[in-house]
Amino acid sequence: MTNLNLTQQEQEKLSSGQPLIWLNPAYQNANSAPDTPDVAGIYEAEARLARFAPLLIDLFPELKEAGGLIESPLLPTDTLNKEINPIGGRLFLKADHALPVAGSIKARGGIHEVLCFAEQLALKENLLSGTDDDYRKLNSDQSRAVFAQHTIAVGSTGNLGLSIGIMGAALGFNAVVHMSSDAKEWKKERLRKRGVKVVEHTADYGAAVAAGRAESDADPHSYFVDDENSPRLFMGYAVAALRLKKQLDAAGIEVSAEQPLIVYLPAGVGGAPGGIAFGLKSLFGDNVHCFFAEPVQAPCMLLGMAGEPGQEPVPIYELGLQIDTDADGLAVGTASQWVCDAVRHQVSGVYTATDDELYRHLFSLKNLENVEVEPSAAISCCGPAMLNTGSGHQYLEAQNIANSLKNGVHVAWLTGGSFVPDKEYQRYLEKAIKISN
Repeated sequence: MTNLNLTQQEQEKLSSGQPLIWLNPAYQNANSAPDTPDVAGIYEAEARLARFAPLLIDLFPELKEAGGLIESPLLPTDTLNKEINPIGGRLFLKADHALPVAGSIKARGGIHEVLCFAEQLALKENLLSGTDDDYRKLNSDQSRAVFAQHTIAVGSTGNLGLSIGIMGAALGFNAVVHMSSDAKEWKKERLRKRGVKVVEHTADYGAAVAAGRAESDADPHSYFVDDENSPRLFMGYAVAALRLKKQLDAAGIEVSAEQPLIVYLPAGVGGAPGGIAFGLKSLFGDNVHCFFAEPVQAPCMLLGMAGEPGQEPVPIYELGLQIDTDADGLAVGTASQWVCDAVRHQVSGVYTATDDELYRHLFSLKNLENVEVEPSAAISCCGPAMLNTGSGHQYLEAQNIANSLKNGVHVAWLTGGSFVPDKEYQRYLEKAIKISN
């Protein structure tokens, strides 16, 4: 296997599907990420989303109250905090499972990328006179006729496909989503009902992306959203950091060395958690600590981050793993090299968890907070307990925050769930209750 920054014990745990927390040796070493993106991209993405807000209200009336903003609440939780947080501090849930339009963390990045392409095309075809024009013009027969000549395609395990497909179809593009074998049937049906073409694959996420990319490349009028290598997606995700800061400000929380922020982010190929971590580090610097979370059967970001800069990430298959997990949003075999290289110095570490743990937290979220999520989203709630381990304590001491935790703020990022059909969620819950009892 390619050289990795892993101990023998860590490699053995990964290969045998045992949970662990891995501390990133490249953390705070800027030389490990020589091609870090420009922070200005976050503010450009935020401005673009603001320009499109009036149009988004026309296309999705549910956004009217929020002024066209696609955002989720930050939920305080005392009861759940007492159950899952043994290290002290307050716990909040970032409720991206309830993001409007797409119902998952993928909404900001996916929708932003579609809007990037739509804006570029609209300016080229004189559908808009400039970026100060009224973007509601794009909800017209003339604009739809232009957009209908173009295809927007993506490969997905499900949630990114929903955001790209729903937004693309709403604007009038031909939307095509290549779905991996892990994708849930209800997600495919939801897309089809929106007029999106769904191409099913019997192979994993990587194969679906490769097939989608090849088909799109063969069509000069097709635009491919590359989840593995997309600054537009990345910056759309990073906008979440600006929104979170406003929510923390509104709650009277000032992030500092005395009041550190610790964020737990479910990770698949890496784009969404990478973008959010990038945004948070740009705002809060060393006072925010970002941990990625993955199933024990699909630790692709851990392997990617444990590699060297510019090194192609090691697929999880080299560990003898086969992505045997119910966390379909995280069921990815190989991480994005671009994301690993962009945030290698900004991510504190990666922890892994079993599906049983995901289901226990899924049950706790429902039982204690009446919050319904997909299994993949529940993995963020494992974070505080993972820091209450030998390696976790080692990190807290090394960063001089062990004594500040009583004032600390934990954010468990809930990535998907509100669009899950009731029947499907009840199956999750029944399994969760069985495991929890």
